[in-house]
Amino acid sequence: MAQHEFQTEVQQLLHLIIHSLYSNKEIFLRELVSNAQDALDKLKYLTVSDDAYKGIALDPRIDLSFKKGADGKGSTLTIADNGIGMNEADLIDNLGTIARSGTKAFLDRLSQDAKRDSNLIGQFGVGFYSAFMVADKIEVVSRKAGEDKAYKWVSDGKSGYTIEEDGRESQGTTVTLHLNEEGEEFANRWSIEDIVKRYSNHVAFPIYLTYDEKEWDDKGKEKGTVIKTDRINSGTALWRRNKSELKDEDYKEFYKGISTGGGHDSDEPLFYVHTRAEGTLEYNTLFFVPQKAPFDMYHADYKSGVKLYVKRVFITDDDKELLPTYLRFVRGVIDSEDLPLNVSREILQQNKILANIKSASVKKLLGEFKALADKAESGSDEDKKKWDTFITEFNRPLKEGLYQDWANKDALEELVRFKSTAVDGWTSFAAYTSRMKGGQKHIYYISGGTADTLKASPLLEAYKAKGIEVLIMDDEIDEIVMPSVREYAKKAGDLEQKWEIRSVNRAGADEDITGDDDKKDAKEKEKEARPVIEKIKNALGDRVKEVKLSKRLTDSPSCIVADENDPSFQMAAMMRAMGQTLPDVKPILEVNGGHPLVARLKDEEDAVKIADVSSVLLDQALLVEGQKLHDPADFVKRLNRLLG
Repeated sequence: MAQHEFQTEVQQLLHLIIHSLYSNKEIFLRELVSNAQDALDKLKYLTVSDDAYKGIALDPRIDLSFKKGADGKGSTLTIADNGIGMNEADLIDNLGTIARSGTKAFLDRLSQDAKRDSNLIGQFGVGFYSAFMVADKIEVVSRKAGEDKAYKWVSDGKSGYTIEEDGRESQGTTVTLHLNEEGEEFANRWSIEDIVKRYSNHVAFPIYLTYDEKEWDDKGKEKGTVIKTDRINSGTALWRRNKSELKDEDYKEFYKGISTGGGHDSDEPLFYVHTRAEGTLEYNTLFFVPQKAPFDMYHADYKSGVKLYVKRVFITDDDKELLPTYLRFVRGVIDSEDLPLNVSREILQQNKILANIKSASVKKLLGEFKALADKAESGSDEDKKKWDTFITEFNRPLKEGLYQDWANKDALEELVRFKSTAVDGWTSFAAYTSRMKGGQKHIYYISGGTADTLKASPLLEAYKAKGIEVLIMDDEIDEIVMPSVREYAKKAGDLEQKWEIRSVNRAGADEDITGDDDKKDAKEKEKEARPVIEKIKNALGDRVKEVKLSKRLTDSPSCIVADENDPSFQMAAMMRAMGQTLPDVKPILEVNGGHPLVARLKDEEDAVKIADVSSVLLDQALLVEGQKLHDPADFVKRLNRLLG
């Protein structure tokens, strides 16, 4: 018998489970049944796809049984399956360590709500350990399919675990829980049946419960007991049933019970989309949108939330090609009638059938998102709240689709939302164009900082003065997305109107909002300000690309913009952070000729004062735009001299 220590993270997790998460203990059975289902799914797939396993006779099933202890103590509960099974190495890998970095994220997501926290156990892929909420010892006997030896894993959840050879007639796994005082209530037929029906009724394999039933004679006296075995789940793949025979509660319970992105969600789904396609292609899809973004949505190794089945045979839940990356928050099932059962991952990536299912599924989902948005505009407060939740959680990944999915770009442009200088909350391109002033030819936006910083930017002064709305792009991804979204088109019947989308952070953007009279006036002002501009240029030297008299400033003394051919300052910073080498992006400094700080340079001949004023004009413009100063100490020194 070999003694092993738990991985440090497992010890932390076990301590937390045993001492903190008792309020929703019943989820342990959901997790163990889910593990048994996965084991059966894997073996069923191998028996049709791998010659080494085709000789295994498989009658897949999950068996539950219990024994009551004397005086309500020492009871056991057993969960057995005839799935893929585990050998010694598998037992160590699966039960002694946590392969994914789920524990730290699990701990980070804990709240003070014990019921919610216990549901997180499944979400982070550590469901087996939830059994220690109700057991003071667990025995696992397992034999891997195709191998002769079986092994027993035993642990009390505290002092590590032991592994030794054992016996088992066929492949599969038997988990026996030695129930503690907290778990005695689950050595009960009605408790087990209720939990299975609530959480695991959809499991495609039969789940049987074996129990002792008392027999009575015709006079009502007990005459003995008989051992009975009943199937306690319906075993119907819910996604293959007609929508007309399903209730909203059926979908919600199915969602809570399936493994979604590594586990289970204790909340109800925000909404779901159930489709059955018949014709050239036959398939069923059932997709769910969660109320909260998955914890790993922005991780490079995020877990796919969609399972692929072929004729109800589980194929994979780890293929990120089933839906595009920007829809990685979607959970659910794709079940095809046309794919071959022995399809490999490499074949999947190039399979035309799956590509067509994927394309149709994306269009269906985007159509449902649009329908939700339309209902929110004219619907109830509940519809508005649902849409606001959706866009708050998933607006950012949808924006990724604008440069990932050219085929659905038009649909995505109708879905993405932005903040604005004109309205509170979210707004769309369509809503923006409906509020446009007469004669306005472009959609304007500003990017490169927080919403509060952008709304206070000097770059907006002329737009505010003229009553022109500007979209606030305060998400880092906007810097990547918006340059690829060059125009927005809106159709009304057979007519289509287009607007170019322009950044106010760019040089020349102010030309669009300058009228003919303003341009004549600007030429006179430029001529008058030329000596001042030259002084500032000479003082700043190669710190700037150019110095110009601004047409957009009304109150502030200066602002910075990027040249049309240069990346934005924020984009340049992001590129450097990703390890790309590029030369410094020099700003164009625009100055307000009517501001006292600029006007004082007209008659100033002192080179030191000219240099101080010019540097302060540039540095404060950089600060307002959230940029770092090259030499903060120099800025303070110059500012103090000017104030002295």
